Amino acid sequence: MTSRNKQDGTKSIPGTLHVPEECRQVSEVLQRIGDKWTVLVVGELGGGPKRFSEIRRSLGSISQRMLTLTLRGLERDGLVTRTVFPTVPPRVDYELTKLGRSLLEPVNELGRWARQNQPVIQEARQKFDSAERHT
Repeated sequence: MTSRNKQDGTKSIPGTLHVPEECRQVSEVLQRIGDKWTVLVVGELGGGPKRFSEIRRSLGSISQRMLTLTLRGLERDGLVTRTVFPTVPPRVDYELTKLGRSLLEPVNELGRWARQNQPVIQEARQKFDSAERHT
């Protein structure tokens, strides 16, 4: 249950609704979708199915192991499907599921927000760091 905060129009959750088990579950999901590589892989797969090597090439600095772990986690959580084609050598495609596609909009919006606000955040960090040095 949420309510509107009269000051700024944002939704807030009343403090009396804190349920530890729900917090743990939300935390697990946020760990998955808040991971740097997850965000980049989901964004990359937003354009359609891709092979492992295509994803790795497009992300540049990701290691083979990290991409494997990220894709396995996304598959486990139902965000990505892995399709093996019986060719020689075997071809494997990764694709967002319906649930994974539903994550594209918030991920893209978060990325847009981060790019838009990066200069302001950088300025705030510099002010904070400067003040810390003078105390």
